[in-house]
Amino acid sequence: MTKLMAIPAVILAFALVGCAKQPTMTQGSAPSPDGAVALQVTTPGGMQGGEMSGEGRGASGSGSTRPSLEGFRAAPALTDIHFEFDRADIRESDAPLLDANAGWLKEHANQLLVIEGHCDERGTSEYNTALGDRRARATKNYLVSRGVPATRITIISYGEERPACTQHADECWAQNRRAHFLVKAR
Repeated sequence: MTKLMAIPAVILAFALVGCAKQPTMTQGSAPSPDGAVALQVTTPGGMQGGEMSGEGRGASGSGSTRPSLEGFRAAPALTDIHFEFDRADIRESDAPLLDANAGWLKEHANQLLVIEGHCDERGTSEYNTALGDRRARATKNYLVSRGVPATRITIISYGEERPACTQHADECWAQNRRAHFLVKAR
């Protein structure tokens, strides 16, 4: 009788667990500077793809394969914006720069946009990748709120990987905390 009771228990266990799917790990929020990472688990069907592309890493730091950034270039009319240390909020002083960028993008509707999120060298790679992602997203959200279609914008985080300045000083770090813009014709 013990064997007969074990079979329904195994069937019940399989029914409750369901099919084994490998969850995808995505970063729900930036980890603290000490390296602790909070993860949110999402099943493959629940993920929304296509948000990031290029050679850098996304918020998960997974280095997953992304479309090429071939053909994208800097546009002299688009001005980088900068961020406070450990922040992803658009500064009041940068709002006019983003407004001008939004105006240019609306006038040049044939241009696709990549927003790169960058950080200074302080903090772990995982933390800086997540922070760069939040900076790029905040910048994208601002531009979308000013009428730039979200479908034209791709974001990517390089974290600390591509510094604009390599000295180890506050003035240099401030230059590295930025959102940078690249465009290409559709």
